[in-house]
Amino acid sequence: MANKRVLVKFSGEALAGDAGHGIDTQILKYISQEIKSLVDSGIEVGIVIGGGNIIRGVTAAQDGIIKRTSGDYMGMLATVINGVAMQEACEHAGLEVRMQTAIKMEQIAEPYINRKAVRHLEKGRVVIFAAGTGNPFFTTDTAATLRAVEIGAEVIIKATKVDGVYDRDPNKFDDAVKLNELSYEQALSDHIKVMDDTSIALAKDNSLPIIVCDMFTKGNLLEIINGNSTNCSIVK
Repeated sequence: MANKRVLVKFSGEALAGDAGHGIDTQILKYISQEIKSLVDSGIEVGIVIGGGNIIRGVTAAQDGIIKRTSGDYMGMLATVINGVAMQEACEHAGLEVRMQTAIKMEQIAEPYINRKAVRHLEKGRVVIFAAGTGNPFFTTDTAATLRAVEIGAEVIIKATKVDGVYDRDPNKFDDAVKLNELSYEQALSDHIKVMDDTSIALAKDNSLPIIVCDMFTKGNLLEIINGNSTNCSIVK
């Protein structure tokens, strides 16, 4: 990788740990150390975190009492809460961090400005992109791909609870087959939910590789970026 600029997408659920909700500070500590290993190796890192450990817009709006638009804004605010927690954890690990939000909230974070984000990265700061795209009906997967394209990341890494992409849910089917490499077209046509279809299509249009890996394999992020790990799947 030429400049080694990456965007890492973490799910909100992963922050919850065994409790299934809220934020587990030990997981924050673990993630911050994984991010530090990247920065210490000269890699520029952007981060997007989901908000599913707090609330999901689709779930909040499912019975019709809360409108989908409002539910999605609630989800965006959840990603800001997670972003603040991640910022604190990374700073505790000795990193310089800036958080930018797609919805203005100056007392908490900078508004998203692409040029400022790129400059922060160039200075070795970790940049956390929160509040999704700032628009309802778009997932944090799409936000992650959009920010990755905007900042010129060479790759987007989706850090999950599984070690790659499977043809079916490995937690439900014992005969699930791991796909080490697949095309954007295959992911879309076979409805393999690497990320949502909008984010995959955006990655395809911009030739942005998507790597799916297990975030709980220590050192895996750095190994993947250095091309030394098979403990992942790649969509390109």
